[in-house]
Amino acid sequence: MTDALHSLEQALTLTPGADVGLDALLHEDFSNAYVSQPPTAGFPFGGLLAALCAGAMGQGLDINSPLRTLSVQYLASAAYGQTLTFTPRMLRGGRTVAYTSVEAAQGGRLTHHAAATWGADKAGAVIPPTLQPPPPRDSLDPRATVGGPMSPRFSRYVDYLFDGGPNILGGNEGREPVERVWMRIKGGRPLTEAHLCYLLDALYPPSWTAFKRPPMMTTIDLRYDLFEAVKPDTAPDGWLFFEFRVLMLENGWTVDDAAAWTADGRPLAASRQRRKLLGDRPERTAR
Repeated sequence: MTDALHSLEQALTLTPGADVGLDALLHEDFSNAYVSQPPTAGFPFGGLLAALCAGAMGQGLDINSPLRTLSVQYLASAAYGQTLTFTPRMLRGGRTVAYTSVEAAQGGRLTHHAAATWGADKAGAVIPPTLQPPPPRDSLDPRATVGGPMSPRFSRYVDYLFDGGPNILGGNEGREPVERVWMRIKGGRPLTEAHLCYLLDALYPPSWTAFKRPPMMTTIDLRYDLFEAVKPDTAPDGWLFFEFRVLMLENGWTVDDAAAWTADGRPLAASRQRRKLLGDRPERTAR
């Protein structure tokens, strides 16, 4: 990554607004457009916006407990180079669990709504997780990464190392549309909650591995579930192993899942994303 790029830390920075809420500046480097296209050819990256929604609730409401669940609705596309204002709200703050929401707006226009659940760990009954040790990184082809003119702009902040991929543009045609990949934020710093929110969405739609000419689509809503608190020793070098899988694609919609594991095979988080396929808009009906 070059110095010319806007830093991820800058993009995740939230500052008190002039009237209410917290402000973030949405930079065009975080577009999902290809690097060979102008940023305005794509939408602002959903993983960054998810991280900002979580950050606005945590920072604005002074929450110290770990994030457990985050659900984001993408209502309208925000504009690059303009301030996005987040207004968080405490729905209920209990001794062990807190429930929050946030609305994001730009120029008075609502762009995002999110809800989150926060809570600390406690001792109790345990069903030990099934460990699924990922393939060692040194066993994979270092050339199996994301790059070239069709890589999305947001991917320039991520290191990728694929297990059997990348399979974009038909690599999984006729077989299960799944992509498995090691990922981390560039720089190799310890994983944070914000980094995890970014990474859980930092790949092209897995349905694009099933088509040589994939359909265009846009995210409608995105949900994250974190299974444990993210600590400095969760992933000291930032690396996690991810699996992205299509659940369905029909009737103008697609739903896919992602899961993240630590290097020792411990399940860390899961996500589910609903996208709407883009095409001709239906005609308005008379009222």
